[in-house]
Amino acid sequence: MGTTRTVPAVAYYRTSSATNVGEDKDSRKRQHDAVQAYACAHGLEVVREFYDGAVSGADPVDSRDGFKEMLKYLLGNGARIVLVESASRFARDLVVQITGHDMLKRHGIALIPVDAPDHFTEETPTAVMVRNILGAVSQFEKQSLVAKLRKARERIRQQKGRCEGNPGWKPVPEAVCRAARAAQKEGLSLRGIAADLASRDFLSRSGKRYGPQSIKLMLKEERGGRRSTTSRREQ
Repeated sequence: MGTTRTVPAVAYYRTSSATNVGEDKDSRKRQHDAVQAYACAHGLEVVREFYDGAVSGADPVDSRDGFKEMLKYLLGNGARIVLVESASRFARDLVVQITGHDMLKRHGIALIPVDAPDHFTEETPTAVMVRNILGAVSQFEKQSLVAKLRKARERIRQQKGRCEGNPGWKPVPEAVCRAARAAQKEGLSLRGIAADLASRDFLSRSGKRYGPQSIKLMLKEERGGRRSTTSRREQ
């Protein structure tokens, strides 16, 4: 005769009042008895129990020590079912209930209130409304952040003339002069100019050889300087 195989599950208990904390207190014992009765009746084996004592039902689940310990265990173990006495025992705040359940669901973990097993699986109008509101709030916060960052960038541009990208490029004057000479009189390529500068210990701020783009900027800087000098002489 074969042995009936049970499915592993964990139990989560919570009490909000410090006066109900303790092994001999009715609240936790009541939760334990309800969860065990449901597990026995549905072929489940409670392999671990987790408890948050003196924790408000409005506290986010990811801020609770017992819940965090349970989640760590679940993610490293085969158990994929969490049993609680009731949805309100899991969390009294409706938003905390739904966000906590949805977080577990994303990890493939089922949350079952033993007094109403279908509580989280039924898409009630209230649950749909709360999820829509949470989604709208998240989108609002994201758009508000984008708007704030855009205004900050615009303010910096007005003050400094630039915002994104690398800081203003300030080449070493001697390196600019040498680059111009190597290009105009010696006909070196951009890479050749970079090699020539490196041989003379003209390196980038990171201590590496200048890249072709940096050489282009040097030559542009030098041409701009010459035009400025010529313009002053003509005045």
